[in-house]
Amino acid sequence: MPPPADIVKVAIEWPGANAQLIEMDQKRPLSSIIREVCDGWSLSGSEQFALRYADGPQLYITEQSRGEIKNGTILRLAISPARAARQLLERIQSHGIDARLEALKELAKLSADPTFATEFINMEGIGTLARLVESGTHFGEMLAFTLTAFLELMDHGIVSWDLISLSFIKQIAGYVNQPMVDVSILQRSLAILESMVLNSHSLYHRVAQEITVGQLIGHLQVSNQEIQTYAIALINALFLKAPEDRRQVSEQQLQHSAEMASTLAQKHLRSIILNHVIRGNRPIKAEMAHQLYVLQVLTFNLLEERMMTKMDPNDQAQRDIIFELRRIAFDGENDPTGTEKRKAMYTKDYKMLGFTNHVNPAMDFTQTPPGMLALDNMLYLAKVHQDTYIRIVLENSSREDKHECPFGRCAIELTRMLCEILQVGELPNEGCNDYHPMFFTHDRAWEEFFCVCIQLLNKTWKEMRATAEDFNKVMQVVREQITRALAMKPSSLDQLKNKLRGLNYSEILRLRQSERMSQDDFQSPPIIELRERIQPEILELIKQQRLNRLCEGSCFRKLGNRRRQEKFWFCRLSLNHKVLHYGDLDESPQGEVPFELLSDKIPVSDIKSVVTGKDCPHMKEKSALKQNKEVLELAFSVLYDPDETLNFVAPNKYEYCIWTDGLCALLGREMGSDLTRSDLDTLISMEMKLRLLDLENITIPEAPPPVPKEPSSYNFTYNYS
Repeated sequence: MPPPADIVKVAIEWPGANAQLIEMDQKRPLSSIIREVCDGWSLSGSEQFALRYADGPQLYITEQSRGEIKNGTILRLAISPARAARQLLERIQSHGIDARLEALKELAKLSADPTFATEFINMEGIGTLARLVESGTHFGEMLAFTLTAFLELMDHGIVSWDLISLSFIKQIAGYVNQPMVDVSILQRSLAILESMVLNSHSLYHRVAQEITVGQLIGHLQVSNQEIQTYAIALINALFLKAPEDRRQVSEQQLQHSAEMASTLAQKHLRSIILNHVIRGNRPIKAEMAHQLYVLQVLTFNLLEERMMTKMDPNDQAQRDIIFELRRIAFDGENDPTGTEKRKAMYTKDYKMLGFTNHVNPAMDFTQTPPGMLALDNMLYLAKVHQDTYIRIVLENSSREDKHECPFGRCAIELTRMLCEILQVGELPNEGCNDYHPMFFTHDRAWEEFFCVCIQLLNKTWKEMRATAEDFNKVMQVVREQITRALAMKPSSLDQLKNKLRGLNYSEILRLRQSERMSQDDFQSPPIIELRERIQPEILELIKQQRLNRLCEGSCFRKLGNRRRQEKFWFCRLSLNHKVLHYGDLDESPQGEVPFELLSDKIPVSDIKSVVTGKDCPHMKEKSALKQNKEVLELAFSVLYDPDETLNFVAPNKYEYCIWTDGLCALLGREMGSDLTRSDLDTLISMEMKLRLLDLENITIPEAPPPVPKEPSSYNFTYNYS
């Protein structure tokens, strides 16, 4: 008799008959079990049947997936995937409209099943659906179901997108370009075009010829946020692929890439997104926030070419920009003749401008990053905010030499810092929603951001009374000011200025001191000993908090091939800390999910270990995510008997730390997350300060006071007799 671990108790349904309760032996072939079930209902031809889940996505069960069946699962006997595919293929080609509509509706649902999809595709089902679309005879619901089935089937990656015909692309693009088209058809058409662009280099150019960003802008002005999200996702896909192809594409494609870049900088697109999406009447959903973040990253990546371009000291046009900076700062009017005569005096002016190389300041721009981008920023400040530029330069040139703020050096270093903070040149991170509304409020948001920050740097330099030796210290403070202000998500550049005004040097010092918790005061041996005594009870407190959070549970997002189709699942720990309950959800929940709705569970006693990052099975499988550091940093997996895994991708770093700590605590292992270290330091510091209140302003000795010498006699003792 096989061990209990190989036996799964399930119920199997069949329409019009009583359910069969069986003990499924996982070592027996699935075909043998199906034959036995068919015999129970006197059904012949067991090879024409298969088992499916009765709940949820109702996927077919195969030899590969049968290990996921749990005790108490309800299954359903159904016709086999091959038979279902053959029947549906015949029905969608029938002449009866009602029969065809029902067949396409069922096909749209079944296409998400990889087992069915394989059978349907092997019967040339993709080509049949493509011809139905190309014929242009389908409309309304029938067309929507056709496009849904097509997208689901292609999404399995069984066939290449390169096989798609040009006429099919034109037809799909036509639906997007039509002024009045059904919302469901428009959604699926935008999704199909996005998948084409992302999955095929050759289709990118074909789609780009049919769809322009200008045509997609109209879809951003609708009230349906789903349509807006799909439209921005397609814009991002077109833009994301354009730079990658530049090195290996034709002249026409290069021209289109340049058009894409210039279009994204147009005022029209930016203002439409700002007014109809960011400032719309509806809250921004997670997927829309992600697409806005991607658009922000890709827009900033347009700066990468200038950021990585070194200045050529022999290029007269580039040298003229430096001459222009000098002229605006020190010459009231443009006088070319005078300029030529005064070249010998330029060295002094370049020193006052704060360049490191006074003789040939072009050499200051030969390091990348920031390369020529720093010079572009300086020229923008000098021309657009001329009064500010002149004030900064002249103000510093009139200071004592040791306290002057070198404008040129500061502008170059600030540009490099801003590139690092905004990750210019890096690919967008999957799952990141960190967009900044203020960058959509101005046509030249990057340059304006630089202008605000260079004024901040000059102000901080004065507040710190810095000298040239303090340059790196000032830049560290400025970086902290900028990152703290950005974390507050200002909605406009004016709000950013207000936030930065509140983060002056004195405030930064105060924040640093409060965050540091006066570490220097806790270094004496008695304090260290007290800390060691307190630490175990504080760790126990943190452990209980982590376990309580696991009992409340968290919602996790499933990573699929198409991120916009969000699927969620919820996991929580039982109140007795003995079982992990989890299950799929249709949408992100508000608050706790009852245990009754979570169909699956794992006994904590079966958990063998918890792995994170690259060691997770789902991170090894998804090669496309290898470059995605953020997803990798949020991934963890529970390994449990027998050789099973439960894979997680936390929604943020906080939830990642909570769950990895909690799971380690369940297994009796050390909680080693950054959050635990931070909480431990904070709570220990608070507890010690409370205990040491009575010793305020009293110096604690480094060593205990010496024990006094023994007295010469003990005659002073009291005699009770």
